[in-house]
Amino acid sequence: MRFDTDILIAGGGLNGPALALALSHAGFTVTVVDARPAPERAGSNFDGRGYALALASKRLLDRLGVWQDVAPNAQPMLDIKVSDGRAGEGPSPFFLHFDHSELEEGPMGFMLEDRFLYRAFLTAMENDPAITLIPDTSVTEQSVDPSGVTVTLSNGETRRARLLVGCDGRQSGVAQRAGIRRTGWGYGQTALVCAIAHEKPHNGVAHQFFMPPGPLAILPLPGNMSSIVWSETEENAARIHALSDEDYLAVLRPRFGDFLGDISLAGARFTYPLGLTVANHFVSDHVALVGDAAHGMHPIAGQGLNAGLRDVAALAQVLAEAKSRGEDIASILVLERYQEWRRFDTQALVAATDITNKLFSNDNPLLRAGRDIGMGLIGKVPALRRTFMREAAGLTGDLPDLMR
Repeated sequence: MRFDTDILIAGGGLNGPALALALSHAGFTVTVVDARPAPERAGSNFDGRGYALALASKRLLDRLGVWQDVAPNAQPMLDIKVSDGRAGEGPSPFFLHFDHSELEEGPMGFMLEDRFLYRAFLTAMENDPAITLIPDTSVTEQSVDPSGVTVTLSNGETRRARLLVGCDGRQSGVAQRAGIRRTGWGYGQTALVCAIAHEKPHNGVAHQFFMPPGPLAILPLPGNMSSIVWSETEENAARIHALSDEDYLAVLRPRFGDFLGDISLAGARFTYPLGLTVANHFVSDHVALVGDAAHGMHPIAGQGLNAGLRDVAALAQVLAEAKSRGEDIASILVLERYQEWRRFDTQALVAATDITNKLFSNDNPLLRAGRDIGMGLIGKVPALRRTFMREAAGLTGDLPDLMR
């Protein structure tokens, strides 16, 4: 039976292009259907949105041939400091300090703006004859038969593929149409996201400051700039987001502190509701889920994109190995290997972010004392400290070949 493409990917955010490139390198033809207009997003100006890429994710980008294009705009995260406290009172004396010099591999990760990463992905896809990008279009229907899957697009066209991969986010239409249900809950929190310019250099240090309403992450960007991911209760976040820029800064300053000097807003301000959602299955017949379509978690450790990229590397390896053995790449037996590989790691990460958020997003004096003592002890035991650092760098667990 004729196929238009080996694999059709619904969703062209970041995981979709990364998967397309990984599959192309493995000898597959790939079609990416992106609901957004690609040129518009690639040409966007600075807005402050960025990602904390773990070292393992940087290795993946390097092997896909895109790291060389983004490296000049990437900011290494040399140290990570984790502390607990209240707004305006400063951090607890018990804190964690992760120094990259303790890792022989180098920096634990890199901060990179969305616009640079997407632009590099778009250029790589456009230069790859095995990849077809269909922008400003979405998948509206899908039907599976014993040999493959047929999808209908919003422009009325149909495409036939051996395998359909959902990279279409937490509200994944691919998952819904495949009958895959989800488990999850909201946190009653909203993330306020923006970029801040500051007087003093950050020296490549990332900060995670836990406060009763939620954590504040200060993540270094090139120059005297940092990306802010600031979690508040839904009610507080709505009120703060509605403020003028100056009033917004007045609320942020006591939480941010003065260690980087005076601060000002740079770029736009965004909000994102926070919750946990995990697909009950990552695969079904001729269908696989990747990234937020499979799992969405609290941004407390900045691992959302990193978990998605690990999905990408694992799925690409499973499919490439199945192809080399002459197996049907879209059979449920092959796809279940991907699910088994990613399920434990994903569940562990989701549980860790969920427990950490619940443990730290409160002002219970007993919990506060316990977590401060715990951080102090971890900080003083080199073996424990290195374990946490390697976890942050994405170097633990059963790594796919593209991340080794």
